Amino acid sequence: MDYQHIVVLTGAGISAESGIPVFRSETGLWENHRVEDVCVPSALVRNPKLVHDFYNKMRSGLKTKVPNAAHRAIAKLQQEWPQRGGSVTLVTQNIDDLHEKAGSMNVIHMHGELNSLWCTACGKRFFFDGESSPDMSCPYCGKPTLRPDIVFFEEIPYHMDEISAALSRCSLFIAVGTSGVVYPAAGFCQYARAQRALCVEFNLERSAVATNFNYGLYGKASITLPAFVEHLLRTGEPLTQQ
Repeated sequence: MDYQHIVVLTGAGISAESGIPVFRSETGLWENHRVEDVCVPSALVRNPKLVHDFYNKMRSGLKTKVPNAAHRAIAKLQQEWPQRGGSVTLVTQNIDDLHEKAGSMNVIHMHGELNSLWCTACGKRFFFDGESSPDMSCPYCGKPTLRPDIVFFEEIPYHMDEISAALSRCSLFIAVGTSGVVYPAAGFCQYARAQRALCVEFNLERSAVATNFNYGLYGKASITLPAFVEHLLRTGEPLTQQ
């Protein structure tokens, strides 16, 4: 089979190995805060300072985090697979910058980015790695209408048209460190399968939607994914077991 066009979806699991906490734990808390207090649109209205302070803390924490072997393997695949005439589209549910630190380019952040602010007045987005506040003025329009450039619950993820286009032509779909139960990302595998793509999941253990995939490779992604990528680059065929 021709695996020319590859789509890689990454979730919290790939960054957990680099020390970034999983977005939502079994307790329903994120960094000891209720999600309803820091990651829904109404939270910005109720307590904008808490929301800004929460993401400021997370943003500051990124400075000491480094990518692991799984991030680097994806970057290598992106860099070398085009030499075979193919393409690699990287979609991440993560808001960290570890893919970029690993060398990946054109990362599609469907849930936004910590190192970005968005002005709701003029619509501008810009790189920002400092501390924001509710009264901070937009450098473009001057209005104090900046918010973290994060997709909150109840909001539509970014770049869905671009993601759908990539899935419609992909022949190999790889999901790394994602539970696969949160939509719309949960539907990516089924959509790819409908296009007759081979679908492989990488997780510590079988996910709740493992049966949607052709097969899975289980264990730390920092171990399983580099081996998979090396085999794919060497032979042009996916590794089925390790």
